[in-house]
Amino acid sequence: QLQLVESGGGLVQSGGSLRLSCDVSKLLKDYYNIGWFRQAPGKEREGVSCISIIRIGDGNTNYVDSVKGRFTISRDTAKRTVNLQMNSLKPEDTGIYYCAAVQNPGYPGTRCGVSVAEYHYWGQGTQVTVSS
Repeated sequence: QLQLVESGGGLVQSGGSLRLSCDVSKLLKDYYNIGWFRQAPGKEREGVSCISIIRIGDGNTNYVDSVKGRFTISRDTAKRTVNLQMNSLKPEDTGIYYCAAVQNPGYPGTRCGVSVAEYHYWGQGTQVTVSS
């Protein structure tokens, strides 16, 4: 069964940083959109950022407005992880963070989205808590 594994969550003070990793080594195909999502208590799961892993070169990235300039998504080819560097964290960033995957055709210019409905495979999540 396809499995994505998140790591790197924890407790941090407001203004601090965390780096989340999503192990994508068990993906069976080569080309996927990888998204990061979060769910706060009592709220719906929402998209945070995504990256398209394509055949040649760097894929497109996308961020929701609330994290632009603070979060950076990247791919570590050697470790087969997709990372989310989170800086200047705020209490409203608190939640369970999930990575998710959906296969893409791999062509240059392939874009990714941050809609929950687009993604087929999900990890179990990692807790991020930002204290004020």
